[in-house]
Amino acid sequence: MSSQQSPDSRGMTIDAPVAEASATGRTVYTESLRRAPESVRSARRLVSSALRAWGLERLEDTAWIVVTELMSNAVVHARLSTVRVTVTRRDQCVVRIAVVDRSRRVPQSQAADLDDESGRGLAIVAALCSGRWGAVPLRRGKCVWAEVELA
Repeated sequence: MSSQQSPDSRGMTIDAPVAEASATGRTVYTESLRRAPESVRSARRLVSSALRAWGLERLEDTAWIVVTELMSNAVVHARLSTVRVTVTRRDQCVVRIAVVDRSRRVPQSQAADLDDESGRGLAIVAALCSGRWGAVPLRRGKCVWAEVELA
């Protein structure tokens, strides 16, 4: 399926959400988003669309927290103006959420002090995903992913 494009508020073209088959035959929902706080909402909508199409609505609350954290990290730490969000059904009960950005800096979970206002997000993702998250270095950035699963 070819990429669909639509203008953003500045008249720039951004890819609209697309469902496409990957090389493995799995359906992947993907969208390029501006690297901006307001794009977190669009990432949650993409996740919801995929989960509803697959009949996995029960994962929505957990998946929203995960994509919110991954997108928030990209907004703060990435470079360039866009990021790519993908949602892939790995099997009957597992969905992978990934955010690709142009920063080569790989995130690391850290211990936050009680007074810290940030630094807990990846620990929350790890807890929600039973430790199934990671970051893959890419030639021009990285892919940070996490898997949510039906219990």
